[in-house]
Amino acid sequence: MKKKQQHPGGGGDPWPHGAPLGGAPPALGSWKRRVPLLPFLRFSLRDYGFCMATLLVFCLGSLLYQLSGGPPRFLLDLRQYLGNSTYLDDHGPPPSKVLPFPSQVVYNRVGKCGSRTVVLLLRILSEKHGFNLVTSDIHNKTRLTKNEQMELIKNISTAEQPYLFTRHVHFLNFSRFGGDQPVYINIIRDPVNRFLSNYFFRRFGDWRGEQNHMIRTPSMRQEERYLDINECILENYPECSNPRLFYIIPYFCGQHPRCREPGEWALERAKLNVNENFLLVGILEELEDVLLLLERFLPHYFKGVLSIYKDPEHRKLGNMTVTVKKTVPSPEAVQILYQRMRYEYEFYHYVKEQFHLLKRKFGLKSRVSKPPLRPHFFIPTPLETDEPIDDEEQDDEKWLEDIYKR
Repeated sequence: MKKKQQHPGGGGDPWPHGAPLGGAPPALGSWKRRVPLLPFLRFSLRDYGFCMATLLVFCLGSLLYQLSGGPPRFLLDLRQYLGNSTYLDDHGPPPSKVLPFPSQVVYNRVGKCGSRTVVLLLRILSEKHGFNLVTSDIHNKTRLTKNEQMELIKNISTAEQPYLFTRHVHFLNFSRFGGDQPVYINIIRDPVNRFLSNYFFRRFGDWRGEQNHMIRTPSMRQEERYLDINECILENYPECSNPRLFYIIPYFCGQHPRCREPGEWALERAKLNVNENFLLVGILEELEDVLLLLERFLPHYFKGVLSIYKDPEHRKLGNMTVTVKKTVPSPEAVQILYQRMRYEYEFYHYVKEQFHLLKRKFGLKSRVSKPPLRPHFFIPTPLETDEPIDDEEQDDEKWLEDIYKR
C-alpha cells in the first residue's frame, strides 16, 4: 500500500477534506504562501451568496430610507462640511451660493417665539444678500389637508433659488409628495413663557396701541379680557388647559392627526424630525447665540445678522413689540401649567440640550452648565422674547372666540 504523500514541511495532508472542486490543488509552493496567512477565509459559494444578499438588502434599505423622508442629501453634505471647515470671518471672501450650503431653507416659525424679530431681520438680509424671501398669503392655517400640503409644497418648490420660505405651519414632509426635502430651521421658547406672552397679548396688545389690538378681538367681553391669569389656570378655563397648551410639538411632529394629541407618539416623532430635517432649532432665551450660529451655518442668508440685530434702530423697533399689562402667575399656577405641559417641556429640554452641544462645538459658552433639578420659570426681558401677534395667529383668535361663546 502506498504511503500518503507528506507535505515537504512535515505537516499533515493539506486537504483534510479532499481536494477542492475543479481538480488538483495548486503547486505546493503557492499553497505554502497562502494557508498560513489567511487560514480563516474558508467559505463556500453559499456563504458568499449570503453576504452579497445581505449587502443588497442594506443598500435597498438605505435607498428606501432616503425616499421615505430621511435626511436631505445637502443637509448631510452641510453637516460634513461644517465638521471639517472653519467659518470665514468678515475679512474673508464672500461664500459662494452653491452647495454644500443649501439653496432651499424653510423657517416654519412657532407663534410667540421671536418670529417677528427674525422676519424683520430676514427682510433686511434678503435685500442685502439677494436671496428670495418667500412668504404666504394664507395666514390662518398651520394644519393642512393632503391636497393643501401638495399645493403648498408645489408652490414652495418652484420658487427661485436660493430661497428662504417662512410661515406659521406645522412640519411638511416634501419627500412624501416627491419633492426635495429642504433644510428646516426654527426657534422655540420656554413653554410657560410662550403661553403667558400669548395670553396677555390677546387681551392688551403691545406698545403700538392697545386700541388697535382690541379691534382684532371685538367679541371678547370685558370680564373675559380682564380675566385674572391665576383664575384662568386654577379654575380650568378652556384657554388655560388642553388642547391649546400642546402647541410647540406639532410644529416639529408634522401634519399627521396624532401630532395634535399630547403624548409620547407626537413627542418622539418631533424629536426624530429635529434630528433628521432641522439644521438648527434654537432657544429664544439665547437669541444672540442662535443668530451667531445661523450666520456661521448659512452665511449667504444670515451673514451680518448680529450687527443688524444689535443696531440701536433695530432695538428701537423691538421696544414697540413689548406686551403690556403682563402679570406673573402664582407659583401654584405655574406648577399646574408645568404639569399640563409636561410633553412640551420634555421636548424643550431635549432641544435645549442639543443646542448647547452645538454651541460647545463652536466654542460658545452656555449660561447654565447643567440643567436644574426643577424647571426654572422666569419673565424674560422684552427685547429677548416679546413680539406682536402676526396674521398667522388668526386661527387662534377664532378658537378663543368660539370657546367664550359657548
